[in-house]
Amino acid sequence: MKFEGIYTPAITPLDSQGQIDKTAYAEVLEHLVAAKVHGIIVGGSTGEYYAHSEQERLDLAAYAKQVLGNRVPLIVSTGAIRTEDAVVYAKHAKEIKADALLVTSPPYAVPTEEENAIHALTVDRAAGLPIMLYNYPGRASVTMSRTFFSTVTAQSKNFVAIKESTGSTGQLHMLAREFPQISLSCGWDDQALEFFAWGAPSWVCAGSNFLPAEHIALYEACVLEKNFDKGRKIMSAMMPLMDFLEESGKFVQSIKYGCELVGLKHGKVRAPLQWLSEQRQQQFKVIYTALKAEVAGVVAGKA
Repeated sequence: MKFEGIYTPAITPLDSQGQIDKTAYAEVLEHLVAAKVHGIIVGGSTGEYYAHSEQERLDLAAYAKQVLGNRVPLIVSTGAIRTEDAVVYAKHAKEIKADALLVTSPPYAVPTEEENAIHALTVDRAAGLPIMLYNYPGRASVTMSRTFFSTVTAQSKNFVAIKESTGSTGQLHMLAREFPQISLSCGWDDQALEFFAWGAPSWVCAGSNFLPAEHIALYEACVLEKNFDKGRKIMSAMMPLMDFLEESGKFVQSIKYGCELVGLKHGKVRAPLQWLSEQRQQQFKVIYTALKAEVAGVVAGKA
């Protein structure tokens, strides 16, 4: 499998009782298919997997496959503290005929690079599916680096991509130069332009839940058209949103509020997270409106 384009880590809508709303979830997935995103990820942090039971995660992945069929690739996250739990999610992904796995470092456990590699290889053996690694030390407290990449790529050809979310351009350069067999995917949104300049063919972006066309526009400008002047203009228009998402401390809440602005039901968030203040909602709305207008102007050749 080749990871190319925009991959959306889908939100998980909740009903008035705080339970997963499958009808609203299907609407989110259909919205993304209609917007022509290139793949959908379930069970990620944007989907609030950490607040779901094991059975909820299994049911949600199976339901996503039922709704999507083969229209777009489905990637299932195996994120878990215990390797045994990650294996359960990997085996289930294979059973439902998911297209690939998203494999993270186990959070809180703080494994060494060697231990982390054993974890990833164990998950790989459980399913034998293509794998996009997810390197996010901000959540996992450990970084996948040379030892990890050398170990896993030497033992399996399934490690085909990485959502790189360290925020380090040095890490980006190292991966591009030393591990070209691992396809780069931007996982640090305000560096999307830099990732595309270094040959990344994909971007895993939570904002594409509610701004799919704008994220696709940046991808197409940089990767398909090789027009980085246009790409810079689109990226500049998107920066206030990216700054808001990082600085607000309420990332998932903001993504869900963005979905509200485009008419998607979301049901807010599960504890321990709390909802956005009215002031934050108004700030977000101003940024969202300006972004839409500015990107539309760039795409139309008016900016």
